[in-house]
Amino acid sequence: MSKVIAFVAALLIVVSPVSAGAVAQTRPEFPADVRVPRFEPAGRGRLVVALGDLQRARHIAVVVPGSDVDVRRFGSLLAMARAVHSAAGRDDVAVVAWLGYDTPEGLGIDAATGGLARAGAVELASFLRELPAAHVSVLCHSYGTVVCASADLSGVGDVVLTGSPGVRASSVAELRTGARVWAARSSGDWTGWVPKVRVGDLGHGADPVAPEFGARAFPAGDGSHDEYYRVGGVALAEIVRVVVGDAR
Repeated sequence: MSKVIAFVAALLIVVSPVSAGAVAQTRPEFPADVRVPRFEPAGRGRLVVALGDLQRARHIAVVVPGSDVDVRRFGSLLAMARAVHSAAGRDDVAVVAWLGYDTPEGLGIDAATGGLARAGAVELASFLRELPAAHVSVLCHSYGTVVCASADLSGVGDVVLTGSPGVRASSVAELRTGARVWAARSSGDWTGWVPKVRVGDLGHGADPVAPEFGARAFPAGDGSHDEYYRVGGVALAEIVRVVVGDAR
């Protein structure tokens, strides 16, 4: 088990019904390059983990997750952030795993409507405003793309939308950002079959990978919905190029 995984495991111990003594006995040595700007165990929880030094970074990436992530199921989000940070391989890059909102559970009504996204968008915008001056990329996956598209992303340099079910905006021009907007969907992603319609608050509307939306497309390979951040994958390489400012 790596030190980063052990670090998050220690946080999960805190929200488990064990004694303070047991926590103290199992708490590992924390990696020097891992920081936790926010940890709230109540309810489904809030957890923000930063890999790298936010104060010194020239490039900061914030990973915004989709459904089925909470403090007890943080591993998938952490793995995405770790993949970006490792692939970048630079001391001037910091990556944040941001669980700052209640994600939908499964594919029920919350995943098909915008209530959680609107609430999450407020939290995301607030977090972004507190970041140090740097080139900031917001990396949004699945329902996280709905959150990002609903947020005020002023001051962000790049927005990456992967595996989107729709973004509740008809074009890049309707988003509240001057950032470059990138979008991709792998050929094996089931969101390609989701109807891109919206009736009232049901459905998420326009597909960000459609040419008429106006996002910058990049290749994502043939992986599944959960494989955009697969180590060695086509999509991850493209995402990292955006994060370090090399994508054009």
